[in-house]
Amino acid sequence: MSERPDSPDRFSEEKQTYAVRGEGAAPDIEAGVAAIRNVLKTLPQRPGVYRMTDVRGDVLYVGKARSLKNRVTNYTQVARLPKRLSRMVAQTRGLTVVTTNTEAEALLLEAQLIKRFRPPYNVLLRDDKSFPFILLREDHAFPRVQLHRGARRAKGQYFGPFAGAGAVRQTLTALQKLFLLRSCTDSFFSNRTRPCLLHQIKRCSAPCVDRISAEDYAELVADAADFLAGKSTKVQQKLGQQMAVAAEAMDYELAAVYRDRLKSLTFIQGTQAINAEGVEDADVFALAGKQGHIGIQAFFIRGGQNWGHRAFFPTHTADVPEEEVLTAFMMQFYEEVPPPRLVLVDRALAEAELVTEALSEKAGRKVVVKTPQRGEQKRLLAQATRNAEEALDRRLAEGATQNRLLKEVGELFELDGPPNRIEIYDNSHIMGTNMVGAMVVAGPEGFRSGQYRKFNIKRPETAPGDDFAMMREVLERRFSRLESEDPDRTSGEWPDLLLIDGGKGQVSAVYKVMEEMGVQDVPIVGISKGPDRNAGREHFHLPDGRESMLPPGSPVLFYLQRLRDEAHRFAIGAHRAKRSASTIKSALDDVPGIGPARKKALLMHFGTAKSVRGAGLEDLQRAPGISEAMARHIYDHFHPSG
Repeated sequence: MSERPDSPDRFSEEKQTYAVRGEGAAPDIEAGVAAIRNVLKTLPQRPGVYRMTDVRGDVLYVGKARSLKNRVTNYTQVARLPKRLSRMVAQTRGLTVVTTNTEAEALLLEAQLIKRFRPPYNVLLRDDKSFPFILLREDHAFPRVQLHRGARRAKGQYFGPFAGAGAVRQTLTALQKLFLLRSCTDSFFSNRTRPCLLHQIKRCSAPCVDRISAEDYAELVADAADFLAGKSTKVQQKLGQQMAVAAEAMDYELAAVYRDRLKSLTFIQGTQAINAEGVEDADVFALAGKQGHIGIQAFFIRGGQNWGHRAFFPTHTADVPEEEVLTAFMMQFYEEVPPPRLVLVDRALAEAELVTEALSEKAGRKVVVKTPQRGEQKRLLAQATRNAEEALDRRLAEGATQNRLLKEVGELFELDGPPNRIEIYDNSHIMGTNMVGAMVVAGPEGFRSGQYRKFNIKRPETAPGDDFAMMREVLERRFSRLESEDPDRTSGEWPDLLLIDGGKGQVSAVYKVMEEMGVQDVPIVGISKGPDRNAGREHFHLPDGRESMLPPGSPVLFYLQRLRDEAHRFAIGAHRAKRSASTIKSALDDVPGIGPARKKALLMHFGTAKSVRGAGLEDLQRAPGISEAMARHIYDHFHPSG
């Protein structure tokens, strides 16, 4: 195939898709089997991926097959299926199939589709936020070092993955101290007239104001790349030699600089929590299972250095063999992250040879997946296993505490049981400007940040600063959409409790809005601060007028405060982002003749709208895409008096 192995467009669904759709939403095993049999006659004896869908077309399950016809036939033999798959067949009313050239391609496509559709009957990697990398850019005379997430469009060297942004920032700080590389944006760099604070604290060589030549800076960049590639010994020897030369020349100030950099390098090497001696580039995975829950510990080793570790807790793992869980987890993990040359696992994988083939195809080179039996690699796996068990124990303990809190919340507010989904609402604005509503979601596993929503208040009838009208707009938009998309309430998106940041009046207004929409079975509770707005003396308000308080120090009180504070934090963040955007708009969009392209060019060149406003005529003429006449036009707009 001509496409890159990791291209998201390498599989085409348009040419080789077969689908059937049936009627009836209620689970029915016979209807499900009939829907599958209807499509069996169209299936080839070829590798591919199939998607089971329900009556609405939502994806229930994604699977891959060496032979589509043989694999899908198995779902018609209901007596041989585990209970989990029997329930899935009972909900199935459609089947979509994509053929591939090889089974390895099918395995890669399966992971891609699971990540896209997140089906309820597949093992899912819940924590699938993109992993951070360090990017050493190569599209500038003085390359910048920065944290990077997402698609790799920028030209440069990528180092990673790191376990989290904290590990990246720690390494970036070390790089700045060791190699004095710039971390500022290109626009900030091009507008400097004197060194910034980072140069003063000896974390940047100030190439922006020519404090270092391009050749010397390039040498620092090469040293940083060697360090990130695991050649720290080479860098250490070079720094030692430079320190000795400077000392011999009696340039003791320069020798002290090299000494401090050597100290930083030695400190970094000494803080490696995982001793990866003898292992250059590898990912290490170990699985622990307990009480029906699965925890997977990952270590990331690059260039013999520990780049962090993270615990994952995949979902939908009930009745799935552990080796299959690990296989599914790894394929979804490497959908986001490029595989290293070596992957160490603590047990034999399901379809190990196929996994190795698929990962090698994705990486464009050979990838080895193995379970070592002795030596340093075995010791690393033992350490990962111990970490996996400890992380799962902590998770179970936290879950038990969370379940107790939710049970007490249910009892406090007289709910039918512990709430599985709590939605917390808040508004934010300044004197009625840049009004934003915010929704935060929490459940047994904690905050569900991927389901947070912000609402830009945009109805003309919503008066500036009217908190009641803002809440009305937010709730009407939220629940009218829920009613249209999930009238039967089967998606799990309907809340078991609405928590409103406000008192009696706010709760009464919210209750009226919900009543007008015909939603009268969602409990509503308001939380307001007590006298003098003291935290710890919160009052809880119910729609029937009842109020209650919890004793100071109550765990449930702390929990509800956390929910309220998280909604407040999210609302303020959304408001600030909107206010910042409107500030940029007001500065540049009032200039006649400035469209989106010129506005972007000016902001990329000057960095901020304020800098554009204060720029001289000659500076404006140097901006890309700005002619002499346009520069004069912009200058005259901001300087009407000349």
